[in-house]
Amino acid sequence: MYSWNKAEDRAAIAQMNSELQHAQLELLSAHCATHQLRLRFSIEDIVRYGQRDVLRKSAETASALSEYYSSMQEKIRRGEATSTPDRGLSRGLSEDRGRELEIIERVSTYLRQQRDHYFASALPLTEQHKALMRPYFAASLLDHVRVVELDGKRLPNLPFYREAKALGFEHLPEFAHMASVTLIDVVVFNEKLTERSLFHALVHAVQFQVLGLEHCTELFVRSFGNAQFIVPLDAHAFSLESRFARPTPEKFSVEDEVRLWLKQGRYEGKREPGTDPHSFSKNSQPEHEI
Repeated sequence: MYSWNKAEDRAAIAQMNSELQHAQLELLSAHCATHQLRLRFSIEDIVRYGQRDVLRKSAETASALSEYYSSMQEKIRRGEATSTPDRGLSRGLSEDRGRELEIIERVSTYLRQQRDHYFASALPLTEQHKALMRPYFAASLLDHVRVVELDGKRLPNLPFYREAKALGFEHLPEFAHMASVTLIDVVVFNEKLTERSLFHALVHAVQFQVLGLEHCTELFVRSFGNAQFIVPLDAHAFSLESRFARPTPEKFSVEDEVRLWLKQGRYEGKREPGTDPHSFSKNSQPEHEI
């Protein structure tokens, strides 16, 4: 068994955590792909018409992974209940972290519920908008995303907004003041839809697709909970939006850009030397939502 107190073991522990992080990203990608299946097709249709060998292998892999990670989860629970963790291991949830996880879960649930609520009345993108956005976004995403213009109404704030502020999350944005809110794959516009605001909202839809709902929500809540002046998810969307709005816009893949930031750890607040920090102040940004 490795020990953080042994110098020769620390390199192996660092390598283990690097590989664990890589596995997590792969799992997030698989989770996102499965979520898209869940949204589009019923289990009955998948079982009836899906390729049997693919279904069988997918189910076997998912079951094996579930058993593997569940065994770790059980050991973590027992360890937290009976002992003090080693210095290099998790120290358990602090009170602040517990509050953060609670808000993350509630925001995720709210986004999912609002997405389902507005999906019924949402409309597909027009062919004109699809043609304009096609150089930047995958055709599958443009076909799948739906939009709603509230026309005089505004999306209400989080129902637990005051409670979140009381728990220390004083900087969560007010949805009612935003130009648009991206609810996973449904974009609700508080204000008139424009080409630029649509592009910005679609960047967030790609972030949801690549990172997954829970990871996006955690990054979002953590940024505002820490009173950061840079919210990486939004900073990236504004950066790409600026490139899109140039007089002679360049063509690029938003999905490739999102995956690059994810690989570099820039959504986590890391930054490569010499790269543009995209330091947008929350007080100076137009109001948008992930």
